[in-house]
Parts: sequence; C-alpha cells; structure tokens
Amino acid sequence: MKVIGLVGYVETPRGLRALSSVWAQNLSDNVRRRFYKNWMQAKRKAFSKYVDKKYKSEKGSKGHVDRDIARIKKYATVVRVVVATQIEKLEFRQRKAHLMEIQVNGGSIDDKVNWSVSKLEQEVRVGEVFNQSECIDVIGVSKGHGTQGVVKRFDVKRLQRKTHRGLRKVACIGAWHPSAVKWTVPRRGQQGYHSRTEINKKIYRVGAGSTYGVDNNATTEADAVTKNITPLGGFPHYGEVKYDYVLIKGGICGTKKRPVTLRKSIFPTIKSW
Repeated sequence: MKVIGLVGYVETPRGLRALSSVWAQNLSDNVRRRFYKNWMQAKRKAFSKYVDKKYKSEKGSKGHVDRDIARIKKYATVVRVVVATQIEKLEFRQRKAHLMEIQVNGGSIDDKVNWSVSKLEQEVRVGEVFNQSECIDVIGVSKGHGTQGVVKRFDVKRLQRKTHRGLRKVACIGAWHPSAVKWTVPRRGQQGYHSRTEINKKIYRVGAGSTYGVDNNATTEADAVTKNITPLGGFPHYGEVKYDYVLIKGGICGTKKRPVTLRKSIFPTIKSW
C-alpha cells in the first residue's frame, strides 16, 4: 500500500475528534477517482486547490502544510496514516483505489508524525508490517448468495412430503404469547455478503515479489529446483503473483480478487495446555 496522508486526533469527552489532516502533494488518478462518483464526467480538480495552498505557498504562512504538521505534533494524541491500494499494479477492470486509515503506534507523537511524513507517497511493503510465524486477524466479506430460504440458510429439516403449502419451511414460528416472532426463529433472508473477522491465523511465509528480481520466493528445503509462488498456468481466476505475498494457514472468506484486511492480532496467541 502507499501512504497518501495522515490525520491527527484529539481526545474529547465524546471520543476522538479529527484535529487536522495532511495529504501528500502528488496523488495518483486512481486515488483521486475515489472522490468522484463519475470520473469521466467530472472536472478532475480534486486536491488541486489543496496543493496550491499547502505546498506552493510560502513556508511559515498560515495555510502552509508545515502548520498542520506542527498542530498535530502539539495537540494530537492519536496519529493515523491514510493509505491507498495500488490497484493499477493488478490487471483488474477497477481503477478506483481503496482508502483506509491505519493507526501508528510506538514512540512519541513527534516520532509518529515524523515517520508518517517521511512515508508520504512511499510504498509500505507487507514485509515491513508482518513477520513469519506471526498470528494475524483477517477481515473480509463473504461470498454473497442473495435471499435464501431456511433450509439452505439455517440447515433446518424439511417437513413431510405431503405438507400443505410447501415443505421447505419452519412449521411453528413461535408461541401465541408473546405475540412476536423472536430473532432465534429461522427465517428467510440474506445469506452471505457479510463482513467476517477470522482471528489468529498463522503466517507461514512472507515472500518478496518477482518484480523485484526474486526468482525463488517459494523454494523450500525439500525442493530440487528454485521456484516462485505462482503455479504452472497461474492461480485460477487470479493469474500471476508478481508482488509481495503472504502465505496464511487456512482459508480466507470472500471471492477471488476481493480485498481483505490484515491486522495485528488483538488477542494474544497462547497455548491451551
């Protein structure tokens, strides 16, 4: 991912409040597309006034970017960086980058701000964040199946063959009183396309991409030849892995090419014996 900005937050009685935001001087079109509903019909002037005011004005002036950075250092208690995916590196139809905020931890506020400013317009590789044999959490959106009935959605048993008005149903949906259907009763509705978080999934390998000149990012001690992670013919419905990758134990929810979020585990990984 690429760092495109940072945000400073202050604590208030009602929670965190954004104090000030600092954006990079040069934002790619894929990032600017995120701020438009229709990029082709727009004037594409996003952040042009911001750059003129924050970077092209005199240093020390009220509107210069250094003033916002100084305010974050002085007043902020939480610093987060705004990062964007480099979707142009993947051969997808989509060109609009994904944006999210990631909190910066460790060190003082000055250290956090200085690190964030030094990383503006720079790439943060996955090897800088995660390590091998580390347990992480995976957040994704499951496959969507649309509206489904109770048999497929909750695996309830079908009724008898000659049941009147259908047999893939729940026969009794509750008592007379209270005169309301409880949430525990299976009903038809949306199945899939839900946000799901899987915790403590172990990282087996963090490998460098082949675009950086690496030709053995998947070789093990048992292999007779050097090889990369991409199998012969590429991964189905995806293609060739050209950039850094993470090998995780178990499955990941969602369809191919759908973005997933990896984060540090919020629960410590301990043995139960």
